[in-house]
Amino acid sequence: MMISSEGELFEKIPGAPWRALRPDIPARVDKNPLPGKTFLCHRNNSSKQFGIRIGVCLSRMRDAWAARRLARTEAAPAPLRFADGERSFLVTGATGFIGQRLVHALLRDGHQVTVLTRQPRQAAQLFDGRVECIANMAQLPPSRRIDVIVNLAGARILGWRWTAARRAVLRHSRIGLTAQLVAWIARAEHKPAQLLSASAIGYYGVQPRGDDTELTERHGPQPVFMSDLCREWEAAARGAEAHGVKVACMRFGLVLGRQGALPMMLLPVKLGLGGPLAGGRQWLPWIHVDDLIAGIAHLCRTGGSGAYNFTAPECLPQGEFNRTAASVLRRPYGLPTPGWPMRLLLGEQADLLLEGQRVVPARLLDSGFVFAHPQLRGALHDLL
Repeated sequence: MMISSEGELFEKIPGAPWRALRPDIPARVDKNPLPGKTFLCHRNNSSKQFGIRIGVCLSRMRDAWAARRLARTEAAPAPLRFADGERSFLVTGATGFIGQRLVHALLRDGHQVTVLTRQPRQAAQLFDGRVECIANMAQLPPSRRIDVIVNLAGARILGWRWTAARRAVLRHSRIGLTAQLVAWIARAEHKPAQLLSASAIGYYGVQPRGDDTELTERHGPQPVFMSDLCREWEAAARGAEAHGVKVACMRFGLVLGRQGALPMMLLPVKLGLGGPLAGGRQWLPWIHVDDLIAGIAHLCRTGGSGAYNFTAPECLPQGEFNRTAASVLRRPYGLPTPGWPMRLLLGEQADLLLEGQRVVPARLLDSGFVFAHPQLRGALHDLL
């Protein structure tokens, strides 16, 4: 008989000899399987034997789970490639949900990263001192070479009502900062090759209920605040074109990740209350955060310019989005929620939740980009 594991067949009590846990072992071996140890048979503790077997079973399950996790890690895609050689990147909004992932991806790909942030010390600690942190563009001399700028900064748009003061804050955090970047580009001795600037699908305004038209980058804005904000933001970024810089405006949909908006969105679903909101017919474009970062890398490699919709190929109405989430979480599809309380509380800002746009990533797909998570069910399984 082969003694495969001491942990399965024997126990060692401190100060005592080895003790066999299976009473049939002495009859099946012709010598002590543990040379130099006293071999004792343990016959009468059936409950302990059961407990040991349960422990062994749990241990094997743990090992199998760990092996599965390891296999998933080993099967993960190779680090993203942003360029063929080392480049120098300037990133704004680097401490946010998206910015952190972008900076880590750039560092893994071997690039130099400078971060513009209001809290340089905290940012340096966040990235283990591997990035240079500046508090304003005046700290970046015109002689400094920056190859690519990725502009992700912007105050959170969902929150306080859009009063005149709040609108001014939103504009300054987006348009004002972008203008500062363009002003630095004008002074720079070595112009960046590319400016990738964030925008949002709010550019397209409000799509009427029942209108299933797919909105591509060819569609225009509307005379509402969220559309005006994105239009002005993109116009500020395009000012860099006058200095020979390629400008790509990235219109983000709802970004799904373990941070950001998704955890709060899923809370009512987890409680069994996440039914359709205001009828649930409004379109809800989304994108997995990994695809968003991969899309940025794709534009860096290909030198893309112009507007790009950063949304997954599958766009669902809000009700179907929540139904899919409930199925993935194995929760009941909840009761419907009326929209009027949200409209009363948030005013025009409620359009972000109660109205929608059926946005599709036409230019990303046409440029050869392949989504790792094109459908919501697979994206949620990856994140939950």
